[in-house]
Amino acid sequence: MDEATRPAPSDNLHALAADLAPRSPGIGTYLLLVFAMALVTILVTGLSLLLIRHELHQEVSENLSQDLTHSVTTFEDMQGERISALDRENALLANLPTLKALMTSRDDLTIQDGAVEFWNTSGNDLFALADSSGRVIAAYTRGSSSDAALRQGLSSLLTAPGKHYLIDGNSLYACSVRPLFFGSEETGTLLGYVISGASIERTVRQISSPTGVEAAFLSGGQVVASTLDPATLTDVVRQPGLLGGKPGAPATVESGSTHYLAAAQDLSSSATAPLQLVVLKSFAPAERSINHIDRMILSVGALALLCGAALMIVLSRILTRPLEQLSRSVRAFAIGNGNYRIPRYGTREVRQLSTAFSAMRHEIQDANQARLEAERLATIGRMASSISHDFRHYLASIYANAEFLLTSRISEPERAEIFDEIRIAVLGATEMIESLLIFSRTGQKISRSSESVSKILEQAIALVRAHPDSDGVRIVSRSDDATQTYAMIDGKQIERGIFNLLLNACQSTRLNGETPTVTVILQAEETQVILRIADNGEGVPESIRGNLFEPFVSVGKHKGTGLGLTLTACIAAEHGGDIVLLSSRPGETVFQMRIARDPQLSSADVSSDTEQHERMMSHETT
Repeated sequence: MDEATRPAPSDNLHALAADLAPRSPGIGTYLLLVFAMALVTILVTGLSLLLIRHELHQEVSENLSQDLTHSVTTFEDMQGERISALDRENALLANLPTLKALMTSRDDLTIQDGAVEFWNTSGNDLFALADSSGRVIAAYTRGSSSDAALRQGLSSLLTAPGKHYLIDGNSLYACSVRPLFFGSEETGTLLGYVISGASIERTVRQISSPTGVEAAFLSGGQVVASTLDPATLTDVVRQPGLLGGKPGAPATVESGSTHYLAAAQDLSSSATAPLQLVVLKSFAPAERSINHIDRMILSVGALALLCGAALMIVLSRILTRPLEQLSRSVRAFAIGNGNYRIPRYGTREVRQLSTAFSAMRHEIQDANQARLEAERLATIGRMASSISHDFRHYLASIYANAEFLLTSRISEPERAEIFDEIRIAVLGATEMIESLLIFSRTGQKISRSSESVSKILEQAIALVRAHPDSDGVRIVSRSDDATQTYAMIDGKQIERGIFNLLLNACQSTRLNGETPTVTVILQAEETQVILRIADNGEGVPESIRGNLFEPFVSVGKHKGTGLGLTLTACIAAEHGGDIVLLSSRPGETVFQMRIARDPQLSSADVSSDTEQHERMMSHETT
């Protein structure tokens, strides 16, 4: 079925169908959706992570502050209990008659020798005896210390009854002072003082072990008792504002890669020298827990990202699959396939669009069918109008000349001339009928074989030269080697197409007063064979150049059906090529006919690709 009879949408309807075609989402759209979802997931996860870390840090700081406060309270309670125990021990010692007798001797050496036994009996870390004037006679400690510094500290302790802490170099003691009386305390005579002390080091260890809180006692920038390593102690001492700040106010201390929350308590009022208690608790356990929570949140976020991406792709495919199928339906209809399936599923909007497109497709097909019927009727009318006059002319010529033959008075030369006119009329009528038959069969399956276009051209030239319209016309032919012009073609149809072009050129030269000349050039290329036919006639009239290859278009010719160029164009299209008017002006008119060597591999025969089809439509419009 050729272009004149094949149903196709009109230009406006075709453009409407092309505009309606939805663009199916490609891989870029899916990537954009996944990227947007990933960005949102990352932002939400990151913001959640920051908020959770902030809340956890605040909660950890509050808990650590409470632990530090509790540790200081615990230390004060333990020291109170220790001092109370020392007071009871001293009370027992002060009531011993042997100790009172020792103090009444008034001899320093005797007292010093006797004090050793009492010190060992008490088991304390510090033991000292002083006379009634406060002079220290005997003083003993478990550790090495300067006797002079110890005696000076004991003297300060005796002169300040409210003090309980004794600083001896790098040692710190919680002490209890008890006076010795000969007789009762109310009426007796003061013999001296008994001083007992316990090292704070053991108390510090007792605080640190169960709570995990580190403690240090500082006096004048020097450490007198601590559970910390020397490097951390150095960082604590150097921390600005910790020792001179508000009592009990927590501060952050950095020691290497470890962070501590520290609080200081001033104990100078109860000590023989400036004394401060610093308690610290490391952030490391809490940071390990926070990091574990961070990893859990990040893992959940990554899992949510992967699941969300997969779900996004699945939902996108579910939502866009009917849209893509509808797009293919519209594109198929745009290139002439009206039976492509239209999706009836998907979202409500897609179903509505499918229903609208289905209705539009039916309307376009009905309009095409109506136009086809109208074109058929118009074609029949044009054909009847075109051939009726010429066919009657041929019949009239045959009838009139047949009557002349009945006359016996005509001579032999006249009889031969009449026979020649009858022959011309019969050939013209036969050619007209053959053209109509070929036109009616155009589009049917053709029989292809490998043939030489060059040899077919020679046969067509021979047939044209035998035609009466070629009398006096000079035909010049230039062709490539016959072995180079082989193609898979229907030789009879190609011969007919070339014959029509040559005959049309010969008829056109009759309109010019110059020597009629037709030039034929045949060239062979890799994928196609090109034939150019030029004549020196007046050229193609401007009024028919736009529809030159339509049926029954002919201006200025006294005979012919106007089907020659139409048939040639259909034959060229069936062989994967085309025919175009390259140039037309007085003295030169050039037609070009192209045929593919193998039409099955020719791009001109592949119309399923939508973009190529749109380019072809644009070219035809131009």
